[in-house]
Amino acid sequence: MSIARDRIVNVLRDRGQQVRADWVERELPVRVDLHEHVGLLATLRLDPADLADASSP
Repeated sequence: MSIARDRIVNVLRDRGQQVRADWVERELPVRVDLHEHVGLLATLRLDPADLADASSP
C-alpha cells in the first residue's frame, strides 16, 4: 500500500513541522510505500493506518 507524499507533507505542515516536511518533500518518492517506510513514519510519529484512510489509489 502506498500514499501520496503530499499527504505526509501536509500532516507535518499542519503540525508546524516545516523542516521535517521540507525534508520529506526532497527525499521521498511521490508515492510512499507505507510498509517500506514504516520506520520513518514511526520516527515522524505518523500512524500508517491514519494515512491510509486518506490515501488515493
